[in-house]
Amino acid sequence: MDDTLFEFIHSEIVNYVVDSNIRTKDEEEDLSNLEYIGFSVGYKIIERLTREMPRFKDELDTMKFICTDFWSAIYKKQMDNLRTNHQGVYVLQDNEFKFLTRMSNGKQYLDLAPRYVAFTCGVIRGSLANLGIHCLVTAEVQNMPACKFHIQVQRN
Repeated sequence: MDDTLFEFIHSEIVNYVVDSNIRTKDEEEDLSNLEYIGFSVGYKIIERLTREMPRFKDELDTMKFICTDFWSAIYKKQMDNLRTNHQGVYVLQDNEFKFLTRMSNGKQYLDLAPRYVAFTCGVIRGSLANLGIHCLVTAEVQNMPACKFHIQVQRN
């Protein structure tokens, strides 16, 4: 898919969800809806990407795949950093997150950042769910366009 087309689709999804909930002014509902759409997309994309691959040997191997092949397939670049505490917490960092690079680096846009990363949190969560890893995914944006995705694996 053309990069520009993907950016336009993402932007319109965000605008549609935010505009449709403008009456209620419930930002949490907006973010929840965006995350759910992303979950569905991630669940389906990972199915196609891993169809011909052998199973991953462990959780860390799966996270490495998400940071390299999966991220490259969607965002045309690899994650810049992967950290873990080896107890089910992972931090994936993208220093030039595609959906934040078009926005100003000024602090005045930081309050809009959650809208543009919620979809991707869902994409990550959906892809991992399809691979059997149930988790909570949150994003942190302190300096645009860098974004850290925090993944907390949920153990049974």
